[in-house]
Amino acid sequence: MQEFDIAIIGAGIGGASLAAMLADAVPGRRVLLAEREGFPGYHTTGRSAALYSVLYGNSTVCVLTAASRAFFNDPPPGFAEHPLLTPRGVLYISDQVDSDAVREVRESAARTGTRALPLTPGQARDMVPILQPGPLRDALLEPDAMDMDVHAIHQGFLRRAKAGGVELYSDAPLQAASWDGSAWTLTFPGGPVRAGKLVNAAGAWADDVARMAGVPTVGLMPLRRTAMMLDPPAGFDIHRWPAVIDAGGSFYFKPDAGMILASPADETPSPPCDAQADEWDIAVCIDRVQNAADLPVRRVSRSWAGLRSFVADRSPVVGSPASQPAFFWFAAQGGYGIQMAPALARVGASLLDHGVLPPDIADAGVTIADLSPDRCQGD
Repeated sequence: MQEFDIAIIGAGIGGASLAAMLADAVPGRRVLLAEREGFPGYHTTGRSAALYSVLYGNSTVCVLTAASRAFFNDPPPGFAEHPLLTPRGVLYISDQVDSDAVREVRESAARTGTRALPLTPGQARDMVPILQPGPLRDALLEPDAMDMDVHAIHQGFLRRAKAGGVELYSDAPLQAASWDGSAWTLTFPGGPVRAGKLVNAAGAWADDVARMAGVPTVGLMPLRRTAMMLDPPAGFDIHRWPAVIDAGGSFYFKPDAGMILASPADETPSPPCDAQADEWDIAVCIDRVQNAADLPVRRVSRSWAGLRSFVADRSPVVGSPASQPAFFWFAAQGGYGIQMAPALARVGASLLDHGVLPPDIADAGVTIADLSPDRCQGD
């Protein structure tokens, strides 16, 4: 039976980035990265809106996103063949002046030292001319937000993990997990393996993995998020437009490969599954976008959905429960997993190896308790 020091369940951005960091930290460590699908990133990672915004998410997410920028700007040699981030900017808009939602964006900017420039409605329309003047009452620009090359980021971590000796299993859903007091016996379709520690990076399936291992769940809530590609408006050069996000969280749209990527920012509860776009959510998206922007929609060229998994406080779950130190959560990344991947992977590796947070993360105000699974209420 093959033996590993650490087995990671799930090879999306969470599992891949953590595997790479663990391999870097201790050369020769035996790490297994097991993916239930035929290739890593099939589910949420591969369906991302690919936007890096420090102001998108709760305070913990914002800190982790800000702490990831240095890695994205200057990745290790050989990580990627071209820049991981390219300029985009985010325009947060509201139909109310100084709304609670806009104030929250401003507070996130102050907390993370991120530029957020107040704009008049006219200035916002100069940037995105199709915005309707009626419902546009307030606007903030995050000029340093970026487009992310999600595929390059994910593949870079996978390559780095493999170069460090990590073994990747594909088509390998976890079928059983048992703890004998010294190691885990993990059963996959190809047979059992042994591992000293079990890392749960299974995305929407993370509570299922916990149940299989006899560990308390964290009350994970997979929420479906719909997205679609629309034709750009005629007569406009959209390439330099920022992403437009409703500060209240009811829609967003952004240029993407010459098209408009749009979403109703829906959060529909779902069991773990291969999520698909629902016709109703597509219609809701079109209605919301057209209420805010003069964007004729003659067809939806493509639509899809992914599952963003949260716990109640919408912060990631990273760490071991007091009841089982050999089981390590790396889950509930809520759709922010790519933009905070480098920092969160450093957090995971530091907690696994040393039981402490990286100094820069702790100095920014994040605590172990903020991330601990013991803060969560499962079944």
